[in-house]
Amino acid sequence: MIPHCFVSGIGRGIFYYDILTIMIRIVLKKYALMLAWAQALVAMLGSLYFSEVLGFPPCVLCWYQRIALYPLVILIGVGIIRKDRNVIFYALPLAGIGWIISIYHNLLYYKIVPDTLAPCSLGVSCTTKFIEWYGFITIPFLALIGLTAIIALLFIDRKLNQPSQH
Repeated sequence: MIPHCFVSGIGRGIFYYDILTIMIRIVLKKYALMLAWAQALVAMLGSLYFSEVLGFPPCVLCWYQRIALYPLVILIGVGIIRKDRNVIFYALPLAGIGWIISIYHNLLYYKIVPDTLAPCSLGVSCTTKFIEWYGFITIPFLALIGLTAIIALLFIDRKLNQPSQH
């Protein structure tokens, strides 16, 4: 027999929310590291598409972010193949450095930090607008979102797959 609280609308909503939460947790426990690797791969391929196919030259900050991002595809990939749950310890420093540079790049791009503090004095400006989808999605914003997702997924994987300490 189904308890009364699951028959009412509010109880049913809470019940389905709990099931959804459990399902997401199960999926993330198994696939968070693979999702982090996929995000790093998509970010790498996306940056190469913007520069090599569309012909958008990367600025100095974009290069620094690439230097931090590209090795993550290999590091996280090797961590998955070796089933190394400590991958966060060698992937997170690179992702964190790229994330900090990306924060700074976005602050420059959206004029929160003045252009006089931009390292891009020669070549392409760090604030050049190549794309702006929906009025706010830019290449620096895509980099920030990608690196944030990688960092979050690394932490989620670590949290959900910690060895139990009894």
